[in-house]
Amino acid sequence: MNLLRSYKKQVLAVLAILVSACATGPKGSGGPVFYPPMPNPPRIQHLKSITSLKDIGGGSALAEFVLGQEVDEALVNKPYGLAVEKGKIYIVDVRGPGYVILDLEKKQRRLITGGGGGRMKKPINIALDADGTRYITDTARGQVLVFDSQDRFIKAFGVEGQFKPAAVVIEGKRLYVSDLKHHMVHVLDKQTGKTLFKMATPDVKDKAGVVQFPTNMAVYQDKLYISDTGNFKIVKYTLDGKFLNSLGEVGSTLGKFARPKGIALDREGRFYVVDSGFENVQLFNKDGKLLLFFAGPGEAPEHINLPTDIVIDYENVAYFQQYAAPGFKLEYVILVASQFGLNKINVFGFGKMVGIDYPDDKP
Repeated sequence: MNLLRSYKKQVLAVLAILVSACATGPKGSGGPVFYPPMPNPPRIQHLKSITSLKDIGGGSALAEFVLGQEVDEALVNKPYGLAVEKGKIYIVDVRGPGYVILDLEKKQRRLITGGGGGRMKKPINIALDADGTRYITDTARGQVLVFDSQDRFIKAFGVEGQFKPAAVVIEGKRLYVSDLKHHMVHVLDKQTGKTLFKMATPDVKDKAGVVQFPTNMAVYQDKLYISDTGNFKIVKYTLDGKFLNSLGEVGSTLGKFARPKGIALDREGRFYVVDSGFENVQLFNKDGKLLLFFAGPGEAPEHINLPTDIVIDYENVAYFQQYAAPGFKLEYVILVASQFGLNKINVFGFGKMVGIDYPDDKP
């Protein structure tokens, strides 16, 4: 009975908070969207959809002055890759073509298309180095393009026929590049672009480690996680190319995949997988146990449509806390890119509601 009374108190406390949020929220708001939904202790909240500069309080003052009316400047045409650094969101625009830098503090947007030898044709993904260097995969050029911290083109890695790069991740002095054409991962010297070795190749000894159409990748604790889109699973390798294990299989039930793409891991080893077929995000613990799923297809602000990439951001929690429901304290922010639909970039927050007990075995 004591446990029942305690549970009822928790539910009433959360309901009071949600009523307060609805009362103070924007007109027409249905209140905050949580995952898992009430009466479960919420862990993830949809915070905001970003489609134009107005969604973060920005806009083109000059255009509004000239036209004499408000201008809702589009953020991006068809996003794919994402990265976050120092209060800026980097969004690769396939149809830009180029990458957009969204400055949260200045509420400004810039599109970098490259010039001359750095002109982008079909950019897909982006990785940011500690010194600000940007590495962009371009599938039409078949190259990894390198820009400095001032967005000036420096060089390009890759010769004709070498690879069709989808994603690039940086680890130490190496670049890991997923290859959609040859179904493998190339490991390059970060400075010279020289191939050091190849991994997850079609002739790998353990056939469970073979990949088909590897798209996105992530590194966590010296392990490389690869979205094996063609084989409907996530594959894990050491950074030196040793296959460890895989997660998932094709299916229409939770814990299985239709078209896995974006992948990101938090500091606790929980990992998120974006499925562009299911149009949702699945969250697993470090042992591969499904914890929950969220988003889904549709036109509501929390929905995603043909999603591609996902990033976890600990730096900008203070900025996005303003969009959280009263009492919901963010630990980190989750950003998801969608190629179609109304919501180009969706922002979710991972956290806990004040006054609620969270079992240790829950996400």
